[in-house]
Amino acid sequence: MTADADRGALDAAWGSIPQSRETTAGLGSFTRTRVERMLAIVIGVGCMALSVQAFLTALGPSEEDPAWHLPLTLMVFLPLAAMIIACFVGRGAGAFAALFAILYIVALILWPFATLESSPTLATQPWIFYLINVATVCTVLAFPLTVQIIWTVVTPLLWGLVRMVQVGFDPAFGIPVSLDVSFALILGGILITLGWMFRSIAANVDETRARAVESYAAAAAADATEQERIAVGALMHDSVLAALIAAERADSPRERTLAVSMAREALTRLANTERDSSMGSEAPTSIGDLATELDHAAAELGAALRVDVARADADLLIPGGVARALVLAATQAISNAIQHADAAGLDVSVASTPEPLTVQVRVRDSGPGFDTSAVPADRLGISASIVARVAAVGGRSRIESDRRGTVVALEWAEPA
Repeated sequence: MTADADRGALDAAWGSIPQSRETTAGLGSFTRTRVERMLAIVIGVGCMALSVQAFLTALGPSEEDPAWHLPLTLMVFLPLAAMIIACFVGRGAGAFAALFAILYIVALILWPFATLESSPTLATQPWIFYLINVATVCTVLAFPLTVQIIWTVVTPLLWGLVRMVQVGFDPAFGIPVSLDVSFALILGGILITLGWMFRSIAANVDETRARAVESYAAAAAADATEQERIAVGALMHDSVLAALIAAERADSPRERTLAVSMAREALTRLANTERDSSMGSEAPTSIGDLATELDHAAAELGAALRVDVARADADLLIPGGVARALVLAATQAISNAIQHADAAGLDVSVASTPEPLTVQVRVRDSGPGFDTSAVPADRLGISASIVARVAAVGGRSRIESDRRGTVVALEWAEPA
């Protein structure tokens, strides 16, 4: 297979991915999901090895009273077994891990009462000791990082206190118990750190992948829009020429009306080719959706504002081409206000009436203003992007500017 064929196959594969927010979110959790599954399996294997050691020790001579032995072992090993099974199955591991961690702490608190009549020795360790780091590492599956750290520190220290209470604070147990506590603290800290590190790496990889997919989708959409503009421009060439020829040859009122209609249709289609790839379809658009589009456009330009729209008029429908032209023209007005007035006092409002159907978009700022008559003819930000675009759909625009600010008013009314 050639390099061009490889590239074509790759482009086709990327193009088949639906680029929605839900899809991007799914792609952005790919690595984290698999790291979580890996952690669950590794923790399950490690806990199973330590729990077997602890269980075999519990089957032998025990330090606790016989009346306490069975309840304590059942209270600890049943949730532990459920957690290990859940780790391999992939369901409910977090809930069973939290249950075991809590019950293990309860078992440690009850241990001095269960071993009142015992005579512990330095040569052996009770079965509950072998589960200290099991109780700390299982918090990786159940709790946030802060709780994990607290649990990793508190559990070994609690074991040291419980052990010293059990032996009556015998000085002979001081150093061995301190070594056990320090070992449990170090091992627990390493396990918690490894879990945090793997999750951080996975989150960074997912974030980078999501940004790459989003950038690729935006670039693909921009390229598709540009190709469409070129194609539509080529097709519109004849329409524009036909409108100009009709206008030149128009002698009667009917011919002039036809030439105006042809020119308006050509201008409307040309204006529509400049829309962004995410502007929507030609279907009728509600006033509320128009206001939402203006909100998004302002946010992309760096202006945080909320477009004012009357709630009663939010469901009124206007043609999709009209809505697009008003959004693009108002977006240009917002861009001008940000660029020339630093968005001072920037306010956008949408008003409408049902009978006759009209819609007005007003963009206001409190900048220094400008002289509208002094704008050079080659500056198309107002004449082409605002005035001509609104006029192409049969609307009107009015720009007023003085020292108190600038107001750009856009209006469209449904033809009688």
